Amino acid sequence: MTFSLILRDPETGEFGSAISSSSPAVAARCLNLADGIGAAHSQNVTDPRLGPALIERLRAGDTAQQAIDAIVAAADPETIDYRQLLVLDAEGRGAVHSGGKALGVFGAAVRENAVAGGNMLASLEVLDALVDTALSTSGRIEERLYAAMQAAIAAGGEAGPVHSAGISVVGSAGWRITDLRVDWVDEDPIGELGRVLEQWMPQRDDYVSRGLNPAVAPSYGVPGDE
Repeated sequence: MTFSLILRDPETGEFGSAISSSSPAVAARCLNLADGIGAAHSQNVTDPRLGPALIERLRAGDTAQQAIDAIVAAADPETIDYRQLLVLDAEGRGAVHSGGKALGVFGAAVRENAVAGGNMLASLEVLDALVDTALSTSGRIEERLYAAMQAAIAAGGEAGPVHSAGISVVGSAGWRITDLRVDWVDEDPIGELGRVLEQWMPQRDDYVSRGLNPAVAPSYGVPGDE
């Protein structure tokens, strides 16, 4: 019911996540990121506790593979086979766990600085489209994530309809400098996400400035902020 991508920008140190699904509010349940640490996704019959647990393993010094191995070994053996976990660490190393009871056509694609995974896919080509597009596209990390999502849809996307999508990015601010979600639409949540992204990106850095140093932050001319 899901395809997703984690991407690291080695020049800026930013980590970004993109995800889409036939289920509602997928980004709210599945994406976990930490400045300078990495990112982790917990998806396919999701256990939302596993993503933060993976981040804590990375924070403690584990590599992506060590984090996956530790969390899988400690998990309930009756349920971990339903889970799909993706991790990318601070050095750009990726790792994936796809339990044997993941749904439909499932799998992963791992490259340096990128890892994709999905289930209920039209085909595994969707995952190659995600990582290859993200790594070959120029621009800011949000733009590369969005281009990858478009490429995944063009490659077939999910076997069924997609209804929710999201993009999140962390850098060094201490919070998600981008956190955009479309929690449910009947058709084309990725297109709707693109329209939100188009509005957000020209203002992204200004909102970082507002958080860090409001005295020098720009005004947008709205009532009460002039």
